[in-house]
Amino acid sequence: MLERVITQPDHYAPFLLSQGIRFGDLLFISGQAGADDDGKIVEGGFLAQGEQAFSNLRRALEAGGSSLKDVIKVTIFVTDMGHFQDVVTLRRRFFSAPYPADTIAEIKALYDPAAMIEIEAIAAVRQPEDR
Repeated sequence: MLERVITQPDHYAPFLLSQGIRFGDLLFISGQAGADDDGKIVEGGFLAQGEQAFSNLRRALEAGGSSLKDVIKVTIFVTDMGHFQDVVTLRRRFFSAPYPADTIAEIKALYDPAAMIEIEAIAAVRQPEDR
């Protein structure tokens, strides 16, 4: 059974998207960019956007009953692969061993011209006794 994951505010609903979908013990999180609660891309450059994107990812995971430590696979989209070492720095800050499987891809653009990074993830949902 599919269960929709929602956080507040939900900037995904107007676009007919789910922020995440839980299916059994798996959680699929839609791309999380460096947008604040107003839906605007944060200022401060790539690392500031990356930190916000990871914070948004954490919030969506927790809303679905998971966490950053339960991420199995992450896909990180960047608009400039010149930020690869920044991505490594962010991964080191937000993930721990065993690190999730990862794909990083440079793309031409994201949904907002100011956005430089977007992160999507697949995570396990642990039962309370497994946490």
